[in-house]
Amino acid sequence: MPLDFTAIDFETANNSAASACSVGMVKVRDGRVVDRAYWLIKPPLGHDDFLEWNVRIHGIMAVDVVDALLWSEQLPDLTAFAENDHLVAHNAGFDMGVIAAACAASYVPTPTYDYLCSLQVARKTYHLDSYKLPVAAMAAGFEDFEHHNAAADAAACAAIIVHAARRHDAGSIVELAELTGARVKTLGAPVQFA
Repeated sequence: MPLDFTAIDFETANNSAASACSVGMVKVRDGRVVDRAYWLIKPPLGHDDFLEWNVRIHGIMAVDVVDALLWSEQLPDLTAFAENDHLVAHNAGFDMGVIAAACAASYVPTPTYDYLCSLQVARKTYHLDSYKLPVAAMAAGFEDFEHHNAAADAAACAAIIVHAARRHDAGSIVELAELTGARVKTLGAPVQFA
């Protein structure tokens, strides 16, 4: 099984996980970047206030998303880009939480994806003082990127996974997870009742 995945990163308008205002995605096939996508998102009503703190971090303001599609309108594009890939994100709980919360706030079903956290992989691959995205990306040889730009952050995440897979001689996301002790988790999994 080849090293195929889609790295994903979101920026949010405020502290609500449903307030996605941009997404960046990088598609990797056999350990190589083959496609990239980025777009702005109009957060769902009730989650659409842009806090000064968030704007200072990513530079996206309410005026920037006026003509952007709502989450519910752009979700098909996101899933079309990601296809049936494993998703990978740095601190994946946050990014998967954004997908789930934005879907809930938009009254659309949460898509089902298996995902891996590059932060967990980095902790088992490198010996660093910090495992924040810029530091882990630098350890993977990916430097000087615009941190908190969703497209750049997704590319940094992809670089970490590709580098870690080479270091661990892993041929797939599942194998990399096994070798590093990281867990492949599932977003949008159906609830199992005993």
